[in-house]
Amino acid sequence: MSPASTGASTVVGAARTVPAVDATDSRMTPGGPGYRRMSLALFLAGVATFALLYSTQALLPLISGEFGVAASEASWTVAAATGGLALFVLPMSALSERFGRRTVMTASLAVAVAVGLLVPFAPSLGALVVLRALQGAALAGLPASAQAYLAEEVRPRALVTAIGLFVAGNSVGGMSGRVITGWVAQEWGWRVAVGVVGVIAVLCAVAFRLLLPAPRHFRPGSLRPRVLAGTVRDHLADPLLRRLYAIGALFMTVFGGVYTVIGYRLTEAPFSLPQGIVGSIFLVYLVGTVSASTAGRLVGRLGRRGALYLAGATTAAGLLLSLLDSVAPVLLGLVLITAGFFAGHAVASSAVSKTAAHGRAQASALYQSAYYIGSSAGSTVGAIAFHAQGWPGTVGVGLLAVLGVVTITVLGSRAARAAARRGPVAA
Repeated sequence: MSPASTGASTVVGAARTVPAVDATDSRMTPGGPGYRRMSLALFLAGVATFALLYSTQALLPLISGEFGVAASEASWTVAAATGGLALFVLPMSALSERFGRRTVMTASLAVAVAVGLLVPFAPSLGALVVLRALQGAALAGLPASAQAYLAEEVRPRALVTAIGLFVAGNSVGGMSGRVITGWVAQEWGWRVAVGVVGVIAVLCAVAFRLLLPAPRHFRPGSLRPRVLAGTVRDHLADPLLRRLYAIGALFMTVFGGVYTVIGYRLTEAPFSLPQGIVGSIFLVYLVGTVSASTAGRLVGRLGRRGALYLAGATTAAGLLLSLLDSVAPVLLGLVLITAGFFAGHAVASSAVSKTAAHGRAQASALYQSAYYIGSSAGSTVGAIAFHAQGWPGTVGVGLLAVLGVVTITVLGSRAARAAARRGPVAA
């Protein structure tokens, strides 16, 4: 597929070439040795990561009630976790370059689940926010390392599908965590609910470590700050990577804002739904599981730019539909928002892994950092907009973010056409 058809830049310092298929390539491929174990292991890691990271999101109305705070204050229990991840994902990715992807992912999950078992005992909102920030920082070692592991251990043609399965695990984790916490909290309160999520994450972490095949293509890198800074500088100098980072952040701004506030909207008039039913609304995450896992086929048919346009349009349609004051259109709106978000995220994140010629963990870490900064921004700004203007305010924030995605993709298309007119750069 030509750069012009995908929106890819043809020049990043040195020319990129697409490697030919090699029958002697020992990297994993669907149906090959270790691929199923690897897929299941990273799927479970994704489940644990999103279940822990967003364990308080469906419980915000109950947290607000216990501590006597508004939505904008309670939302910090979500923003602190995603912000901690955003701040620490780059340093943790550097550790994975030196000590290995599997080692860092295992340590990250172990610390995160340990903190998760302490969260139910937080004596105040401030303590809860601190614990959530620590939990997010611990989880920072997993997303970028997982994508780097896949880029090194899976053949390029299977990479979008493999990353899509990891992202699908994210959606299942986000869904199951919210649904379980909703029903458990209705009976026993939010503290027991987040404790149950912690226990589930422990089981996922153990299974992940037992299943994940040992890396065969990892080569240790340097921990020297100058080398790391140079790698980061190279990635940030790449216009395609910059666009992908911005797209990931903007998609997550929509998603973070919508799912942080939706619980408040549905528990208030005119809906006045009980906590268990509100938690069950997150079953729409199953749509994200499907859209993320099929992202590879979507790119194959429409190209990367076409897939991003479709994801943005789907998300915008869902936002507009959710403005209606009836459960059915709101639910359908959430379905469209979720499908569009997870498809866009899978497309953008896999493009980062394919684009980076070196320092893949840092390239993925920068994407994850932008992505979770978007989540923190969406959670906070979406809650502030809801407090000021109600649900239409949150929708307005989301539509502005989608407009940003479309604008960046258009600029990428123009850059690709200009590069195609100049012709390929000699190797």
